[in-house]
This record gives sequence, structure tokens and C-alpha cells, in this order.
Amino acid sequence: MVGDPKRSGGTPEADAQEDRKPQSDEAHSAFTPPEGVPLPPLPEEEHPTSEFAVPSGLAQEHHAEPEGSAFAPPRSQTQTGTHARPQSAFPAFTPPHGIPMVRLTKETPWQDRMRTMLRMPIADRPVPERAEKVEDETGPAVPRVLDLTLRIGELLLAGGEGAEDVEAAMFGVAHAYGLDRCEPTVTFTLLSVTYQPSLVDDPVTASRTVRRRGTDYTRLAAVFRLVDDICADDVEISLEEAYRRLAEIRRNRHPYPGWALTLAGGALAGAASTLVGGSWLVFLAAAAGAMLGDRLAWLASGRGLPEFYQFVAAAMPPAAMGIALSLAHAEVQASAVITGGLFALIPGRALVAGVQDGLTGYYITASARLLEVAYLVVGIVCGVLTVLYGGVRLGARLNPEEALDVPNRPVTQILAAMLLALAFAILLQQERHTVLIATLNGGVAWIIYGALAVEVGVNQVASTTVAAGLVGLFGQLLSRYRYASALPYVTAAIGPLLPGSAIYFGLLNLAQGGLDSGLASLTKAAALALAIAIGVNLGGEIARLAIKIPGAADASARRAAKRTRGF
Repeated sequence: MVGDPKRSGGTPEADAQEDRKPQSDEAHSAFTPPEGVPLPPLPEEEHPTSEFAVPSGLAQEHHAEPEGSAFAPPRSQTQTGTHARPQSAFPAFTPPHGIPMVRLTKETPWQDRMRTMLRMPIADRPVPERAEKVEDETGPAVPRVLDLTLRIGELLLAGGEGAEDVEAAMFGVAHAYGLDRCEPTVTFTLLSVTYQPSLVDDPVTASRTVRRRGTDYTRLAAVFRLVDDICADDVEISLEEAYRRLAEIRRNRHPYPGWALTLAGGALAGAASTLVGGSWLVFLAAAAGAMLGDRLAWLASGRGLPEFYQFVAAAMPPAAMGIALSLAHAEVQASAVITGGLFALIPGRALVAGVQDGLTGYYITASARLLEVAYLVVGIVCGVLTVLYGGVRLGARLNPEEALDVPNRPVTQILAAMLLALAFAILLQQERHTVLIATLNGGVAWIIYGALAVEVGVNQVASTTVAAGLVGLFGQLLSRYRYASALPYVTAAIGPLLPGSAIYFGLLNLAQGGLDSGLASLTKAAALALAIAIGVNLGGEIARLAIKIPGAADASARRAAKRTRGF
């Protein structure tokens, strides 16, 4: 009965199909109709249908993103077929307002490409135009890529790089190894990165804590070169090669020995004292006090004391040197000696980084950096005020009005500003080929400041802002030309603009009981510090505006740069 040609279609294939079907209850029923009588139709209720069922004649679509493990290699690295070709890692998803026309070509520096991507929501990011690399293996595992990304971000953040640049570097590394749906997050001490393979897969999150921070711009430049090579289309760097180069960067020694750093600190203090009217004797006294303070700070660091107490110890010898010269009735400006020592201690690098993070929207990191600056400045205040208070009690002749008696010596002051920038670059452990550029940039900054403040009579805060803006502009252009960080070209160059004299005279007025004048002078110092930071950031933004992304529409570029509407 089952193999009847009338019922099975009369072909062996149909018979086989019929034999494989499970027998229904009707096949064993006693009410089976006689042979030749067709089976009655089944009741309507035994054919349940759904309004969401696929209509007959249409093939059911499969999911574009099948479920898988988040720890599998990225889909952009997956190979199929005999001639392996990478598959697209991007899902078939279009935002409601469409995909913005942003062409991220390799002619643009990777910092600008990755920053453009980061400033857009993850759902609105366009598919970057990159050259897919054909490999014979399935690609690196996701956890290893995330670990490499975090290690690179840790070195950049510990070296003083801004939060936005650190996120751009982390996103560039993850993107280069196929993790495009990636979100890095940077705070003052914590870095995290989240990768989600698709909309239906579980995300993977890894984090790393920055325990120690140190200043070594040579190491910072090496990390930038590594990131640039990873992000380049014409350079093939495997994950193992990237790990090897990162380990070499960590093991590299500092370019300058400890004695050179101590001498650089003394030269910085002596040059700063010359800027405020000091003579050669003042230069030597300020240099000696700064070098002694540096050795005391190293001693405190070796005993495990926090950085706050290190700054207290480093601020006391320059102030004591000025008090000693005043008590000895030497014909020198004791205020210039103390001011020079303060120049070597002011945390200008952290201040600029903190204000830059705030201006770019990283408010948590900016708050932490500025709080660190506040603690360090309080440490300097405690050390200097302790010595000044004792000197005033001993009868030292310290006159706050000496701030108005700075002689106009343009050539000497320009040379002193260049020496200050040179010493600052050595303290920052910069590469030797960047020291000369930073020195010249510092001289230009002082020339602009002196021309505006002394010759034209412009307000001191406005003159500082313009000079710092030019420093930031030149530094950003040089960094774009060399595909490197802008910090080596900017941080040392702003040294001559730091408000060392305003801080000293504010503290001196407080020590002598002049609360109103002391607070006014300290407020002026804070305004000058903010002017430096804002000027550097504004100059960098102007440089980025001058560099047009090839193929990018103006509206798209503006849209990618927006952060908030103010509500």
C-alpha cells in the first residue's frame, strides 16, 4: 500500500522519500478507506498557521550574522575557499539617517583618521577604506589583540599623552587587527576596551590599570612609531612582531643619565632666573639650589615617600639659597634665585594635558589631572612658604616690588629662553633630533611674548595665550609631518612662559601677611597657566583644521567633530 505508484509518484526516489517519512496515525487506523478511495482532507485546526509565517514561494532568509564565540578570530580575518580572501567584518546594517560620506584614506595621518571615527557613535561609523590583507591563517585571537591594545595605551597614558590621543591609538591598533566594532575608554589610571563581534554576540571587555607614570618622550616616540607601522597599509606587522617591539621599547634605557638630568635641572633654574633679571651670580645660585633640590627629591623618592613630599623637599633648597644670599647682604636679587628654582618644579606638562582633556570632553581624566597639579603646587607652596616664613623671621630683605624691576635685555632673555627650553627637553628625555626643534620653538615663543607684552603693551595673559598658541600650532604641524606625538615639540617650548615669578611673589606676600596681594598674584599665576594650556590646545586645533582630510566633505568633517550641543 505504501509503495503504490498512484500515491508515491511512481518513481524510486519518491518511494524512498515516502519510506523515510514517519507514519501518521491514519496509517494504523481501522477506518482507513478502501483502495481507490482518496483520503479525506485533514481538519482545518490541524493546519495551524501564523501571520508571521513566510509566504509560499519565498525562500527564508538566513541571519547575516550567525551566532559564535566572542573569543574567535575576527571575521575580517576568516578565510574561505581554495583562494582565500578576507570576508567583510561589517554587518549589513544602515543607520536610519544613512551612512556619512567620510573617506578615511591612508594619506591622512592615523591620528586624524582614528579621531574622526572615535568622535562618531559606533552605529554611525562608516566602513573605513583600508586594504584587506590576505593571510594564510585565521588571524589573531581577540583577547591577545585587546591585550596588545591595552599595553600600548598604558605606555602612552603613563608618558603624559592626552586621553583622546590614547583612545585614537588604541582604536587604531584594534582596527588594524580586524576588531572594528571596538570601544576604548581612557581615564586617569584605568584603560578598558570592549569588542563586540556582532549585534547578537556577547561583548569582550579587558582593562588595565596604570600604576606608575614617568616622563620619557623617547619611549613615547617609539610607541607612536609602532602604532604608525601597525596602522599602515603598506607595512605588515604580525601580532608577535608587535609584542616583540613593545618589549624592546619597555627594556630600552633612558637616553640621558642621572647626572645629566641634574645638570639640566640646574641649567633650567639658572636660565629662568636670567629671564626675570638675574645676573651671572644669580644664575649660579639658582642652578646650585635647583640641583640640590633635585638630589633631595631623588632621596625622598628612594625612601618611598609620595610625590607630594618629593616636591616639598625639592622646593626648599632654592628658597633657602635666596634667603641665604639676602641674609649675607649680597648684591643680588634673591627673588630671581627663588623664582628660577620654582620654574624647574612647576608641573606645566600635567597642567597642559589636564586642560586639553577638559577641552576635548574627557572631564573625568581632566579633573584627575588638574587635581594632581593642585596637589603638586600645594607641595611647592608648603616647601617655599616654610623657608620664606623662616627667612622673614630672621630679617631677610625680600621685597615684593622687585617684580616691577625686570630689565629689558632682549638678546640675553632670548638666549636664556632657548637654554631653558633645551634643559627642559633633556629633563623630558626627548630624542636628540627633537631637542633642537623644541629649543628653537621656545625661543620663538619668548620672542612673540616679549614683542606683545613689552613692546606693544598687550596684557600679559593675552600675550601668553598668543605665544602658547603659536607653540601648539608649530608643534602640531611638526607632529603631523613626522607622524609622531606633539608633546616633544610643545612641552619644552612652553617652559619660558610658565608663571614662576607670579607664584613666588604671591607666596612672598602671604608670608609677609599681605593676604589680598598674595591671592591676587596667585590668581594671576593660575590665569597664566590656563592661558598656556588653552593656547597650546587652540593652536593644535587650528593645525588640524588646516589639514584637510582627502576626499572628505566639509559637512561630514564638521559632523564628526561635534561632541555636544550644550544640553
